[in-house]
Amino acid sequence: MSIAFASLWVLALLPLPALVWWLVPPHAERTAALRIPFFRQVTEASGARTAAGAQVLTRSSLQMIAAVLCWVLLIIGLARPERLGEPITITNAARDLVLAVDISGSMDDKDMEAADGTRVQRLQAVKDVVRDFVAEREGDRIALIVFGASAYVQVPFTEDLDSVVELLEQTQTGMAGPNTAIGDAIGLAIRAFEDSEIEERLLILLSDGADTASAMSPINAAEIAADAQITIYTIGVGNPDGSGEERLDPATLEDIARRGGGAFYYASDVAGLAEIYAEIDAQNPRVTDSATYQPREPVSHIPFALALLIGTLSTAYLHLARGQRQRS
Repeated sequence: MSIAFASLWVLALLPLPALVWWLVPPHAERTAALRIPFFRQVTEASGARTAAGAQVLTRSSLQMIAAVLCWVLLIIGLARPERLGEPITITNAARDLVLAVDISGSMDDKDMEAADGTRVQRLQAVKDVVRDFVAEREGDRIALIVFGASAYVQVPFTEDLDSVVELLEQTQTGMAGPNTAIGDAIGLAIRAFEDSEIEERLLILLSDGADTASAMSPINAAEIAADAQITIYTIGVGNPDGSGEERLDPATLEDIARRGGGAFYYASDVAGLAEIYAEIDAQNPRVTDSATYQPREPVSHIPFALALLIGTLSTAYLHLARGQRQRS
């Protein structure tokens, strides 16, 4: 434990009483006296030394010690002593990241090859990879947007990464409709970033189909996002040679990423998808702002209480001693 003073300059007042003692003449006071014609004979007989009608009163050792202690404690209290705690470091997010995940009906297709050669559902493959990606983003604030025929904020910006993973696990294909609204998902991400005061903004959008349900063109949305200083990475999964709702549109996803200052990636299996997220993670390492502060607990009441206690006890003792002498 260490002690610091919030008003250290007050300690310069400690020698003030000594300066007054040395530089200021004693207080003079006229009092009534009895004049006797044989004063000289009395003093010579008693052996007392006299001065020119003045008497300097003296104080007892107890009075001097109590006065000095009370003054020192009062000055220490006025200097506002504080008990310093252990330094605490607070880490704040320096980047806001939005994950936009397609949960349209086509994400239910089981055409993503896992490491063991089995085929898994597209959305489940995304969940498995994003879980590890989010776990490595400590220090970022993450929001989750899911979209199908409409786009919804599943998780607003938060540093609770476990909640992001848990709520992503709870999403199911078709919850937002069977179609794909990529433009609306980007527009919703732009709106989410409007409340962010953090300058570094990143959007990672994953889709397996062509935009067929947006009220806003994906390209126009990407341009607005670029004006808002939002970097966009797009990831395509699924079949570029498909038809209808299940046809992946890599050209549009690539154009979105180019306008958003990011990059487009295509994944045909789980391993490739994991590599894409790892590459995005490497290009955008965690950025944090940290601040360290030391808790301070005021303890001025302690010297004030001690000064009061010493003053009270010394005064009481002197009063009792004077009464005892008078009775004697």
